[in-house]
Amino acid sequence: MRWFLAILLLALGVAPFAQAQSSSNSSNPTSGTTAPPPHASKNKERHLKPFSRVGLEAGVSAMGVNLQVATNMDRHLNLRGVGNVLGYSVNNISTHGFNVDAKLNMATAGFSVDYYPFPTHGLRLSPGMLFYNQNSVSATALATAGASFTLNSVTYYSSAANPVQGTASIGFNTQNPAFTLTTGWGNLISRTGSHFSFPFEIGAAFVGSPTLNIVLPQGQVCDAAGDNCVNVATDSTVQANLQTQIAKYKNDLNPLQVYPILSFGIGYNFHIR
Repeated sequence: MRWFLAILLLALGVAPFAQAQSSSNSSNPTSGTTAPPPHASKNKERHLKPFSRVGLEAGVSAMGVNLQVATNMDRHLNLRGVGNVLGYSVNNISTHGFNVDAKLNMATAGFSVDYYPFPTHGLRLSPGMLFYNQNSVSATALATAGASFTLNSVTYYSSAANPVQGTASIGFNTQNPAFTLTTGWGNLISRTGSHFSFPFEIGAAFVGSPTLNIVLPQGQVCDAAGDNCVNVATDSTVQANLQTQIAKYKNDLNPLQVYPILSFGIGYNFHIR
């Protein structure tokens, strides 16, 4: 009888524990199954319908304030529009005896096709076209009395009574429209469901050789003693030396026929259909 009571008491003590353990096992099965980690689906690709999302980006670039808009074409491709704008003026710069006013004008628009070889990663290759380009620099200059300057290795001295005035302009848009090619990291239309992105881009626009125009419309130049003055606008020797000097400057500017593209910003995308 004693052994019977001992077995009964043991059974009554073990039964609740066994029941609780069985309930726990049924809600969290472990036999042969491993629960997926909470981050397992974080980078899983989400298949999007073509043109179902739009992304917007604002940032800065080598061409000014950068604005972009993009939409998805398929799992590997986005279509992206790009615009840049910047205007900056500076006045009364004193350099080499001249007072200079200068203005920088940057305004471009174009589009790119972004190819992502790995849809869930940000690496991309982006051929495109710059169909609007007004990037340029312009300046006006007024020589102080007796200021010297060199044209084609010939030194001239501005007249004190009738100082030399000049204008200059540089354009970075000989080839318009221009082909562009960039690479970078970041997808405005995330394939993993993320709304925010921080794209970075580097490449070049093939804008052609820069144009350069320098005009001396008014004033006189003299020798070092201030004598033998001639009008810069009409003297054939001065004008010939000016044209030769412009050709030298153009040669120095030739590397800029491949204009650098460098931009980064913050983007946000949303569903449209």
